[in-house]
Amino acid sequence: MPTLGMGTWHMGERLQSRAAEVSALREGLSLGMNVIDTAEMYGDGGAESVVGEAIAGQRDDVFVVTKFYPHHAERRKLLAACDNSLRQLRTDRIDLYLLHWRGSVPLEETVATLEELAQRGKILQWGVSNFDVADLEELVRVPKGDRVAANQVLYNLARRGIEFDLLPWCAERGIRVMAYSPLDEGRLARHPAVSEVAARLGVPPARVALAWLLRNPERVVIPKASNVDHIRDDRAAADLVLDGETLELLDRSFPPPRRKRPLEMI
Repeated sequence: MPTLGMGTWHMGERLQSRAAEVSALREGLSLGMNVIDTAEMYGDGGAESVVGEAIAGQRDDVFVVTKFYPHHAERRKLLAACDNSLRQLRTDRIDLYLLHWRGSVPLEETVATLEELAQRGKILQWGVSNFDVADLEELVRVPKGDRVAANQVLYNLARRGIEFDLLPWCAERGIRVMAYSPLDEGRLARHPAVSEVAARLGVPPARVALAWLLRNPERVVIPKASNVDHIRDDRAAADLVLDGETLELLDRSFPPPRRKRPLEMI
């Protein structure tokens, strides 16, 4: 799984935006941003449809991630949800299929169904989203639960709580962490401390915030960008190396956690 991809939250909601959204995703693919993250929830399937159009003709070069609702996590509904996502994405398989957040369906049933989907070739790997350490500990205790490949969580400069326990827990077990909302819904691009660092480096603030996450190759970062200019700037963040002095400046403005914090979600 490449470390820099593209998110699609709020895509597929307006017909007049579709062409620009497809163009942005295709531009990202041309620049090597080959992970595309989406969900059946986004635009009520509209985002998956946008992704399907964008990847047409180049499916083998794209790592497709999508997510299913917790209320679709029981066997019958999950089989149907997967088929629906496959239709929207215009593909025969999903590279990584995630439970969007923890629900009431027993994890044993969900994992068994995900393993069934994998055996059928409809998904290649599965994982979770918005799971804290306690949730993951419970997950890996169920049959085949230790096959979880990834955990997608809220993580950025302003929301570093997972560094205390969740990041090291996942690293020890080879579970990839996917960072959603890496710009904190745009707030980091306007933050004075980030802007100060960016001015010193001569780059846009958003590039600094993304480069901070991308400095660790074990993370997957999925900024949402619905226009070509943003996509190009996101790609440039992968080439920005932050030196020790810059990292210290950012740590002073956004201190790492010193205790356990509840997992944040948006």
